[in-house]
Amino acid sequence: MRFFVLLAQCALLAGAVLAQDSPGTFLGREGGAQVSIHGIKIPSVPGKPFSGWDSIDWTRTLGDGSVIASHQDARLARDSQGRVYRERVTRFPANSDRKSRIRAIIILDPVAHTRTECVIAARRCEVDDFHGLRPPAPLPDGSFSSDKGNVVRESLGSDSIDGLEVVGTRETVTVNAGVVGNTEPLTTMDEYWYSPDLEVNLSITRKGPREGTLVIHVVDLVRSEPDASLFQIPANFVVEDQRRSAKSED
Repeated sequence: MRFFVLLAQCALLAGAVLAQDSPGTFLGREGGAQVSIHGIKIPSVPGKPFSGWDSIDWTRTLGDGSVIASHQDARLARDSQGRVYRERVTRFPANSDRKSRIRAIIILDPVAHTRTECVIAARRCEVDDFHGLRPPAPLPDGSFSSDKGNVVRESLGSDSIDGLEVVGTRETVTVNAGVVGNTEPLTTMDEYWYSPDLEVNLSITRKGPREGTLVIHVVDLVRSEPDASLFQIPANFVVEDQRRSAKSED
């Protein structure tokens, strides 16, 4: 199963057209098709509050040599209870003076065990069950089953981002020719700079033949308790409770 997940990562645009949304997914449209880009994953860890912005740059080179560069910014936060706040926003040309527009907000509450998503245009929120985020288990170094490709990881040492120590890792995934109909090997390279103190990646760079270059930075990082209003449902929004407990009461 993990091998097919990896193939999906290599064969699709960076996180494009995913069937199941997850926190940190930012929606936009390319050529009429919906495309999603994932920001950093934030685990619901209590006692380590912070806030900031996901700054995402996506650059692709088309077959005719032209370049498409886009940008987006989305607020993120985690409080001392481990509650997580994310935004889904619009994307815009990198060379413009436009700003990202909020499409939806997502609030993850590990104490109440709820995931709340509020769509701004519809002024409607859905509350679902939430039992924490579980990061996918990484593929082990070395070859895949049946020698269909390989994963190589290497340490990039340590550095500092906004005064926080970060540890760098480069992960190179190669899918051999012919595995997914490719005439040449497909290689995707990811670089992660992880903060052990906050337990999140503060910088991610992904480079691949189809997705181009995707650069994600956490900027304007503040290590203090975020505004409590971020974790409240906006006023005058209709709330639909989709939790199993609410449905059983009906």
